[in-house]
Amino acid sequence: MEYRQFGATGLKVSRMCFGVLTIGPLQANLPVSQGSGVIRYALENGVNFMDTAQFYKTYPYIRQALKGYAGDAVIASKSYAHTRDMMADSVEEARREIDRDVIDIFLLHEQESALTIQGHWEAFEYLLKCKQQGIIRAAGISTHTVAGVTAASTIPEIDVIHPLYNIGGIGIADGTREEMAEAIAGAARAGKGIYGMKPLGGGNLLADADEALSFVLGNENLQAIAVGMKTQPEVDMNIKLFCGEPVPETVRQKVGSVPRTLHIDSWCRGCGKCVDRCTAGAINVVHGKALVDHKACRLCGYCGAACEEFCIKII
Repeated sequence: MEYRQFGATGLKVSRMCFGVLTIGPLQANLPVSQGSGVIRYALENGVNFMDTAQFYKTYPYIRQALKGYAGDAVIASKSYAHTRDMMADSVEEARREIDRDVIDIFLLHEQESALTIQGHWEAFEYLLKCKQQGIIRAAGISTHTVAGVTAASTIPEIDVIHPLYNIGGIGIADGTREEMAEAIAGAARAGKGIYGMKPLGGGNLLADADEALSFVLGNENLQAIAVGMKTQPEVDMNIKLFCGEPVPETVRQKVGSVPRTLHIDSWCRGCGKCVDRCTAGAINVVHGKALVDHKACRLCGYCGAACEEFCIKII
């Protein structure tokens, strides 16, 4: 596994970051004993970086995975908090639920632009206070927008940026993958720690996983890339791909045998664009939300590419 210095944070992270959302109650909803076992397996195979969020409800998985583990583990969490008190609650919840005095990285969750960062600045100032106290080591933002990356690059107090980036540009809310790459390059020049999200487009690029991961790994401005996983064979396959090694056919077969399903997140607003894009007639809007007919769904991922809210995933 390759490790890189993470911007100016002083942290050293594995190029592969374990995206913990996938195993939790919002997606695969694995039992804690099972999901924590997958995380522990990744840790023991060289993945020292984990990404989670207060919203994901996955702290118990990380806590269990770290029990008795003596190796290095870098944890990044995120919060939608916009006031000092809300962020204080968020940070303390993470410390308590993970059973860790220090959360290495804490981010404002899903910032869209300079205006949204400004609107959450009171919460961010609390993170800066936590950094001074040694409760966190670095502070920053996550974002699905080019504007978010560009704005954060100009703010000296922001240490870390977690942007959405993939070969299909799936989920980038305000531009193309090329425009996002330019913004990421600017953030790198500003000395930010940068780790990408959604390299497989929320599962919508699974059919071309080798090419999709090769694409994001080719961007040297990304010190790490978060990948969601829910099984040990997926960990094995992704480690091989991140290390530039051939994936054994037996591992590919195990990964391919994992049942997949189309998942529509709760924040769907029923715009109907996924319905128009689905050539299988597998999605309909019912009571203001998109619903999938799993028997008709082909898991092609075309609907996910059409969703402006990035709420459709294959898990």
